[in-house]
Amino acid sequence: MAASPAEITLPCPDLSEALAFFTERLGLRLDAIFPADDPAWAELSGHGARIRLRREPAPARTAGTEWVEGRAGMRYRDLVPDRDGGRLIASHIRIPDGGPVPDYVHFHEVRFQLIYCRHGWVRVVYEDQGPPFVLQAGDCVLQPPRIRHRVLESSPELEVIEIADPAAHETRVDHELMLPTVMLAPLRDFSGQRFVRHVASETSWQPWRRPGFEQRDLGIGVATSGFAGACVVRPEPGTRSTALSPTGARMLWVVLSGAIVLHGEAGERKRLGAVEALVLPTGRDVFIDDCTDDLELLEITLPAEPPSPTRPMP
Repeated sequence: MAASPAEITLPCPDLSEALAFFTERLGLRLDAIFPADDPAWAELSGHGARIRLRREPAPARTAGTEWVEGRAGMRYRDLVPDRDGGRLIASHIRIPDGGPVPDYVHFHEVRFQLIYCRHGWVRVVYEDQGPPFVLQAGDCVLQPPRIRHRVLESSPELEVIEIADPAAHETRVDHELMLPTVMLAPLRDFSGQRFVRHVASETSWQPWRRPGFEQRDLGIGVATSGFAGACVVRPEPGTRSTALSPTGARMLWVVLSGAIVLHGEAGERKRLGAVEALVLPTGRDVFIDDCTDDLELLEITLPAEPPSPTRPMP
C-alpha cells in the first residue's frame, strides 16, 4: 500500500515569493489557491509531500480603495466593499503590461461567474468550446461552475469586470487536462449551466424595461436556467431620469462608462462614475436622477426573473 503524502502547513509573510520558491526552485506543483483576488493560502504537492502555504499575518482588506496582486500576476480591485454580505464579488481586474499571461488550466468552485471585457482584448481557451478565441471590449463570457479554462495572453492595459457568486471561492488547478480539448460540446451542461460567449458586435440593442433606455442582453438568463441574468444598459438620446420599482431580486450595477446619479426613498443620493458599482436595495424604490449621454452600465440580476413594471416619476 502506498504511503499517504506528508501534509505540512507553513506560514509565510509573502505568499507570492513563497510560491515562486516552492514551484520554481523546489519543483512542487500548485494545486489550489484562495482567494484569486488576494491569495491568503495555496496548496502544493510533490516529492511525497503536500504543503499548504498560509499567508501570515492575514491580509487586511481595504476593499475598493487599492489594487492588489492576485492570481497569475493579475491586479485586482474590489468594487463592492462589503461583497453583499459575502454573496458576490465584483472585481475590476487589470493586466498592465500585456503579452503572455502566466496562467494554467484551472477551474473555480462557484455558483455563478461572468467575465466582461471593458478595455483592450484577452485571448482565452475553454473546455469543450473549441480553439482559443479573443474577447474584445464589450464581449463577455459566462464561466459555468468548474469549467476548465486558461488565460493565454492580453493587450497592454487589459481591463475586465468579474462577477462571482459566492464572493469567496477556491481556484483549483487541473494538471491532467490539455486545452483546447479535442471534443467540441458548446451545449454541454456544467452543473445546470452552459458556457456563453457573447460578442458585442454581433448583438443588437433592444428596449430596456424602462422607456428611454435600451439594453444588450448577454444571454445569461437562458444559459443559467434563470439563476442569473445580465445585460448592458444605456440611455437613448435625451434621456436623463427614470424610476425603478422594488424588486425581490439582488441587483448589481457596474458603470462601464459615463456616470449616473441615483437617489432612494429616504432622499439619499449616490453618484457612480466609471468602474464603480452598487448593489441596489431590494424592496425599495430607486430613482435615476441624472445620467450622462455616454453611460453604459452592466446589470446583474440574481435571480434572472425581470423586475416588476415600474411606475412613472412623480
